[in-house]
Amino acid sequence: MNILSEIEIAAKFIQEGKLVAFPTETVYGLGADALNPLAVAKIFTLKERPSFDPLIIHIADINQLEELVLSTDERIYKLAEKFWPGPLTMVLPKRSIVPGIVTSGLPTLGVRMPRNEIALELIRKSCCPIAAPSANKFGRISPTTAAHVKKQLPNVDYILDGGKTTVGIESTIVKLTDYGFQILRNGVITQEELETIIPFDNNSIIEKSLAPGMLESHYSPKKIFLIAKNAALKIDKSKAGLISFSGEFENGYCKIIRVSERKDLNDYAVNMFEAMHSFEDDNDIEIIIAEPVCEKGIGRAIMDRLRKAEFNWRQDHLQI
Repeated sequence: MNILSEIEIAAKFIQEGKLVAFPTETVYGLGADALNPLAVAKIFTLKERPSFDPLIIHIADINQLEELVLSTDERIYKLAEKFWPGPLTMVLPKRSIVPGIVTSGLPTLGVRMPRNEIALELIRKSCCPIAAPSANKFGRISPTTAAHVKKQLPNVDYILDGGKTTVGIESTIVKLTDYGFQILRNGVITQEELETIIPFDNNSIIEKSLAPGMLESHYSPKKIFLIAKNAALKIDKSKAGLISFSGEFENGYCKIIRVSERKDLNDYAVNMFEAMHSFEDDNDIEIIIAEPVCEKGIGRAIMDRLRKAEFNWRQDHLQI
């Protein structure tokens, strides 16, 4: 069966109120008709996601944005012109047509236009915006392949296999303020890039419940996961796998996955979650260690994911 036929089937599932896992450029999403509250409720149930964590709505056409949001702020369209389709989510005032379950009762919604032709065609064929968080169990490693989805959500109604995602980490999420923009979640679209369009607001207080991915613990493997500098390497390396970036700390580890051969942070982003999945599934590995990077540009988003993946493990295992 070709991919266009599969998209037709997936779109029918969406229209019937079922759930479809599909690729975007960031990670695989778990999608439902964003305007069908019963369908959206299934996302929370399957993911075991708490109801206070809002979802992102995906659109395929700028006209859909006008159906969903109240604001006519010209800055929205400046950002959309520059970064859509792409891994940028904007948090904007919602219209009443958007069910409260999508936004966890908040008056705002997160919306983006993905840079993936399969995702865009699925939205078009479904004839509705699609609400979609990452297609994994809540708090666990994000999925960048269809196999990662099958591992964590074997009961999903349909999976569209579009191969490995090309960005590898979730979208940058921004909120517009009277003074510019705030970043609610870092991604590969950086503060510096956004500042070429509108100014960064470093003064307003950020509301922690406005967007997904803002909890302290997230993206976590089932095995012990530590960042190298925090672990102080007091571990049995013969049972540990290293997610390596620079190649400078590889001695003694049982297994090594080097996420970039050219020390490129884009490569780290693309390959990080896949490396976590690989070590999580490896019976020879008991501990996963990740090499940190400098927090500049995309490095901010990478370190955000690593710290959140480490958070629960750090409490108990920093002294091992």
